Amino acid sequence: MKKVTIRDVAKHAGVSVASVSYVLNNVDKITPETKKRILNAIKELDYKPNMMARGLSNGKSGLIGICLPITEKGDIPGDLLENNPFFSEFISGIEYTTRNKGYDILISGLGKNMRYKDWIQRRMMDGLIILGVYPKNLFEEIKGLDIPIVLSDAYEEYAMDFHRVMINDELGGYIATKHLIDLGHKRIAFVSGSIKNSFINRYRYQGYVKALKEAGIKTDKSLIFEEHVTFNGGYSVGEKMRQSGCNATAVFVAADIMAIGLLKSYIEANYKVPEDLSIIGFDNIKFAQYSIPGLTTVKQDIFMKGRISAEMILNDLEDGKRTNHSVILQPELIIRESTAPPKKTGK
Repeated sequence: MKKVTIRDVAKHAGVSVASVSYVLNNVDKITPETKKRILNAIKELDYKPNMMARGLSNGKSGLIGICLPITEKGDIPGDLLENNPFFSEFISGIEYTTRNKGYDILISGLGKNMRYKDWIQRRMMDGLIILGVYPKNLFEEIKGLDIPIVLSDAYEEYAMDFHRVMINDELGGYIATKHLIDLGHKRIAFVSGSIKNSFINRYRYQGYVKALKEAGIKTDKSLIFEEHVTFNGGYSVGEKMRQSGCNATAVFVAADIMAIGLLKSYIEANYKVPEDLSIIGFDNIKFAQYSIPGLTTVKQDIFMKGRISAEMILNDLEDGKRTNHSVILQPELIIRESTAPPKKTGK
């Protein structure tokens, strides 16, 4: 079947190609009667506008870019999507919101040696949402772009020039650790990605330390473990904990995907959770409720974070200006079966 073109629509409606273009781009230069005739022709011919061509004509692409984090050495955007449901849930919130407004999303990752501004401008993106940790020069390079930009979980001072959507990470780390303390645990391990290189991990660690200090428990460096924030990273930490003779009765893991990996590691080694080790995660990804036992965790509304990020972009586009606001969501403790009081005899 021959593809219907804008010329076919113009001929069918008895108008010029320019008139059809005005209608497609919402330019108020024709009479209501002519507009109605063109819209009827578009419907009758089932014409599908070339979105790229429209973008070239009005300077808009209808694309919202999403940059995934290159947080640690070895991170690959495709692997992050495949191996950590957090990102797919976040993107689902973005897509749900942008689709309802007629926008599409473009997902990619930015490597350290890329020219970020070129990547954004080459694809004519109308807005940008950035997840994770990036070097300062990224923000300096894109600051001058005349498009709305949202950063997720960005604590750096220079990030305040952009929209930001965050969770109260320190409070989340605090309530996770306090839950374990309230159950009677005193030997509580902490597991996360790099504390030094990630504000997220650092603040969750600070919440952990705060809860311990409040309870009169000294921080023990031998109970701190850092690995990649993946299922395999959590599994590896489980092996390290056992090999090192770690005597923790509970562990706070700063990401659910790691917590599930650690849980599997202990179950396969014939330990019982929570009898031998209580485990609490952070995020409340969907998989947390499907694990056996169900994972106790600190909830951040991941889907809502995506929705809010997209709404910030769309509001700026609708108002025709670039603004910067910060939204900090509050965490919530979700208690499932993976945490319980410690065994009196220990193991």
